[in-house]
Parts: sequence; C-alpha cells; structure tokens
Amino acid sequence: MSLTELQTPTTTEVRVGRLEDVPPGEGRAFTAGDTQVAVFRLRDGSLHATQASCPHAGGPLADGQTDARVLVCPLHLFGFRWSDGASTSGAGPLRVYAVRESDGDLLVTL
Repeated sequence: MSLTELQTPTTTEVRVGRLEDVPPGEGRAFTAGDTQVAVFRLRDGSLHATQASCPHAGGPLADGQTDARVLVCPLHLFGFRWSDGASTSGAGPLRVYAVRESDGDLLVTL
C-alpha cells in the first residue's frame, strides 16, 4: 500500500490530486487506483466526486455543468443528483464517491 492510500475492510481512500488542481466552479478528471473519477469544486467550496464518464453515452463528466444539486453531462444534457447519483432525466444512476480535502490533498473514497 502506498503512502497515498488508506484502506479499511470495504473502502480505500486515494489521494487523486491537490485542491488547487480544481478551480472553483469546475471539475477535473483523475485516476484513483484503477478507477477514473471526476472531482468537482463548487463555487460554495463544496467538493463532489463521481465516476468520470456518463452512464448514458460515456460523456466526460468533468466537463459538465453543475450547481448545488445536480451535475449535467455535456453530451446529451442528462442530469444527476449529487446526493445519490440518481438521474433527473431518465438515464441510469451515476456512481458518486465521498471526497474530502486534507492539507490541500484531494482524497476520494472508493
């Protein structure tokens, strides 16, 4: 196990980057272990993480539009709730991950 991973029996917390890698109001794609994730830093400072590609057609979710409640895929405008990943527009659900900042590091729990 590397120094950037913390494992529990069912989850792994992985350092994916630095807070400054994600400007306020934007998202960025990262690799967390073997998993591609998109991390978002909303304008209110909150952090969110999801799978990197849209379950509908594989769109790059890091390029999507966001607000406090939803993420919208840039390809076909399918929306997903931050709270549980459920689609607001008929697509399959989106996988969401816990994410936090610690000493400037972005940590995603897989």
